[in-house]
Amino acid sequence: MASQDTFRKAKLWGGRFESQTDPLMHKFNESLSYDRVLWKHDIRGSIAYANAQVATKILTPSERDQIISGLQQVAKEWEAGTFVPAPDDEDIHTANERRLTELIGPVAGKLHTGRSRNDQVATDVRLYVEEETKKIEEILVDLIQVMTARAKVEVDAVMPGYTHLQRAQPIRWSHFLLSHASSLLTDLSRLRDMRPRISVLPLGSGPLAGNPFSGLDRQAMANELGFKTVGMNSMHSVSDRDFIVEFLFWASLTMIHISKLAEDLIIYSTSEFGFVQLSDAYSTGSSIMPQKKNPDSLELLRGKSGRVFGQMSGLMMTIKGIPSTYNKDLQEDKEPLFDAVDTVSRSLQIANGVLATMNIFPEKMRAALTPDMLATDLAEYLVRKGIPFRETHHISGSAVRLSEQRKVPLSSLTLADLQTLSPAFEEDVQAVWSFDESVERRDATGGTSKRAVLEQVERIQGELGAGKA
Repeated sequence: MASQDTFRKAKLWGGRFESQTDPLMHKFNESLSYDRVLWKHDIRGSIAYANAQVATKILTPSERDQIISGLQQVAKEWEAGTFVPAPDDEDIHTANERRLTELIGPVAGKLHTGRSRNDQVATDVRLYVEEETKKIEEILVDLIQVMTARAKVEVDAVMPGYTHLQRAQPIRWSHFLLSHASSLLTDLSRLRDMRPRISVLPLGSGPLAGNPFSGLDRQAMANELGFKTVGMNSMHSVSDRDFIVEFLFWASLTMIHISKLAEDLIIYSTSEFGFVQLSDAYSTGSSIMPQKKNPDSLELLRGKSGRVFGQMSGLMMTIKGIPSTYNKDLQEDKEPLFDAVDTVSRSLQIANGVLATMNIFPEKMRAALTPDMLATDLAEYLVRKGIPFRETHHISGSAVRLSEQRKVPLSSLTLADLQTLSPAFEEDVQAVWSFDESVERRDATGGTSKRAVLEQVERIQGELGAGKA
């Protein structure tokens, strides 16, 4: 059994303490079980710091080369899955430094000079978030491309548009798809916008007061690691987790948009609607009812939005009251971040698969269209005759009431019937009762005419390439 002195020396901070850490406290304190995902970012940061330490005269070029060679060996062990954590490895930083020392000896102890785990972990997490947001951006772009591709191919399908989940006006199925693509396009813009706020170098801030060794070139480290800027205040740099909160907010809002899309498709896939059908690859059955085909993929997407929002709200409550600079509460930033990254990434890929393989039934969509959905078109017909809309709205409402009283479709009212409501009705009113003409009349930019919808497709596809990382 290791002596207390041996145990203390295994800790980066062990020299100050006389007694052994309670095993339960060690387990409560450790983060290696989840922050090991930062291993390559930690090694990248350490290599950059070793390069910078030559200019401070802390390391000779030979010592720097020895440290970098050792770090590269540690990286190979992580990549191969052969890295073996020690019982006293508290976190990824401790684990990597401990293994580096085993590989190259005492010179490894020079690496941490002037550096704290406070600026080290802040650097690692920023590198991680920057890398993962680039991956998520690619997945999100793919999803939007699938939506726009379907919208272009299926542009002739006409369906009911809904407000309050009540049939409202005819629209194109493509217009519906692009409404959701527009939300995701805004999410893409926000994701790209936040990247400069992520890409800020904390390394060189020390525990809180800055690095004490002259010659440390923080800009050179930033350039080597790909950071856009250098943190300008060391106290802020080691404690700032706003970039994580901002990502979690972004993830929550994006998942809300995915949830709304999922909800619409769940409704449209029911027997009562029958507009769409999910492929078997994204559906499941019932354990007792053989006829069931459940949209579990969509229901899980809807449910995952709550999970991601919970991660955001939890972290915000954790950091809202801690005092300045680093406090161990900040260790609680990683699990919600890692979970949200994984959840959003998988959710966007599942949504992509659902939309790429889903069938639509244009005949069912068209069959759901009813003449009363053209009541607004009837009012607009009279507007074109020079009657104010407020008056034509009332006249059209009276026509709807008359059709309900007679229990006939609105389009079955005769010209004579309509002329009892307004003498402005003429024979050409029959053109109002075309669903295809109705959608074509909505031709202003952003509307549901074929031209306007295809214009949306072009604009969205154009924006996908703009601002690409």
